[in-house]
Amino acid sequence: MILLGILSLSGCKPSKADKIRTLSVTIEPQKYFLSKIAGDHYQINCIVPSGSNPESADFTPSQMMALDKSVAYFKIGYLGIENTLIDKISRSNPELKVVNCSQGIQLIGDAHIHCEDDNHTHSHAAGDPHTWSSVRSAKIIVENMYKAVLELDADNEADYTANYDKLIAEMNSIDSIIKSYLDKAPSKAFIIYHPALSYFADEYGLTQYSIEHEGKNPSPSQLKDLIDKAKAEGIKVVFIQQEFDTKNAETVAEAINGKTIRISLLSYNWDEEMIKIAKALAQENE
Repeated sequence: MILLGILSLSGCKPSKADKIRTLSVTIEPQKYFLSKIAGDHYQINCIVPSGSNPESADFTPSQMMALDKSVAYFKIGYLGIENTLIDKISRSNPELKVVNCSQGIQLIGDAHIHCEDDNHTHSHAAGDPHTWSSVRSAKIIVENMYKAVLELDADNEADYTANYDKLIAEMNSIDSIIKSYLDKAPSKAFIIYHPALSYFADEYGLTQYSIEHEGKNPSPSQLKDLIDKAKAEGIKVVFIQQEFDTKNAETVAEAINGKTIRISLLSYNWDEEMIKIAKALAQENE
């Protein structure tokens, strides 16, 4: 009985072997990338589940414990909540390696995020942190992950390199599919409640109009201005995300005789979401 108790207690604490085989990421798209690179060599732990808002997430003790078991934490880069998380975990796991996946990506601000207000434009506060929302920026994220994994486990470099090359080839294919859809898009502009597609718009020469105004719901006059502009530009696509308000998006879509398209930028299936966005802009969604 005593031996059983000791074994039970010892099972509560991760062994060193378990710890060095676990990597943590903030969001599901990162898990998609890192799982493909790491293969069977590491388990990937995701902190923020799909459908939650990573810009305002409040981490639970179980999430903190999962991170504490990891040898490295891959932060997406520009989410303020990540800094809070790192501060908390550094006291219990000072040896935790932190990788900034967005290193080398230029933060997009004013130029590609438009919020209508009496003919003036305003940007997402401090820029758009959704760096994974285009193929070009996602490739930089993947490269940063690949280099970090090589540092952690040089013995399996051949596997990681093969996995990385395969992933880049898949991303190139996705880029080609996106371009083929966008070539058929009747409008090079779209509306979204929360301005999360800045990198997608920048890469493919599109204009993103945000319903949300400086993090808040728009006023009636702001909403009217946006509807008038959408009608003038022939915009028919309004993207909505489950973690944000949908009422105003539905109002805009109805007013412009367009349609709402639900997207999930926090989905594990990053490849499917990128293609879905392009397909919607080509107005070929079923």
